[in-house]
Amino acid sequence: MLLFTPGPTPVPANVREAMSKETIHHRTPEFEAIFANARAKLFELFGTDEVVMLASTGTGAMEACVTNLCHKTLLNVNAGKFGERFGKIAKAHGLGNVELQYDWDTPANVEDVVKAVEANPDIDAVAVQISESAGGLRHPVEAIAKAVKAIRSDIMVIADGITAVGVEKIDVSDIDALIAGSQKALMLPPGLAIVGLSDAAVSKIGDGKGYYFNLASEIKKQRQNTTAYTAATTLVIGLLEMLETIEAKGGYDKLYEESAKRAEGVRAALEAIGLHVYPKSPATSMTTIDDVNAKEIRDLLKNKYGVNVAGGQDHLKGKIFRINQMGLIEDYEMAWVLNSVELALEELGRRAFDGTANRVYVESKCK
Repeated sequence: MLLFTPGPTPVPANVREAMSKETIHHRTPEFEAIFANARAKLFELFGTDEVVMLASTGTGAMEACVTNLCHKTLLNVNAGKFGERFGKIAKAHGLGNVELQYDWDTPANVEDVVKAVEANPDIDAVAVQISESAGGLRHPVEAIAKAVKAIRSDIMVIADGITAVGVEKIDVSDIDALIAGSQKALMLPPGLAIVGLSDAAVSKIGDGKGYYFNLASEIKKQRQNTTAYTAATTLVIGLLEMLETIEAKGGYDKLYEESAKRAEGVRAALEAIGLHVYPKSPATSMTTIDDVNAKEIRDLLKNKYGVNVAGGQDHLKGKIFRINQMGLIEDYEMAWVLNSVELALEELGRRAFDGTANRVYVESKCK
């Protein structure tokens, strides 16, 4: 079965092998050396002033950022399940909440954010997804962050980059917290979250808030190449192997270039066979198709062609399917996926298979 959901993504064989070795204790010089190496490479990936690893899913990192960086009111952009989640986290902790809501195919409007911030002086943090994976949408996060900082530089900008970090180069000039998850572009099992922080964010965190998700205690310990609590040792070992693999394959710039070409090629290929790309501003990390036969196409892909792609949630359940484009993906695997979609359309009586999708994909990538 080819796993082409936008998380979890497949774990490469060499990474699985690295994680299969004997377990080592997290309070040892051996693990501290691995942790230090992985941490150093994360600084290059994130481009931020500080980096923190958490034994958690991405939601834990979202909660840590909200509780440590928002003291009064959080403004969150809701254009999907994960944007909505930021607001729920704020409310769960008794924080004020202002929410800007959009259709799941519609990116946030910078002017809407500016007006909301100007109208609400208690807003001290803004949270937004870079790539909202519920619909495969890309928000103009860098422009939002710049506009927010122009109003009040002390407002913390929290960017959920869980399906963006390792996919595209992110300008962190005006971003205070950048969140990533292990099971996306980093091609690891779930369970490790990473947060890149600005110096301003570290200052605001101060002594931190909460207990387990107290970022101050983690920063202190991780600067000593250990963790406040038990580290996700196996995942950190896998992370180091994955980051070294990316370096060996040409580094981040090449990875970003390949991801962008793949995204453009997949969208062009699927549109060439009559399918419609759902979001108005598509993310690089995935292609989302809205279609009356979305469920039937997904079922055929999985049951006949051995391809597992993701469906939709809530009002989009059965109405969309999402194809992953993150990570180190071989062209022959992508070709199999596209051929399978075209064959599924033939089985549904939509069009005769003639290899158009794969041809357009190859032509697009070779430009």
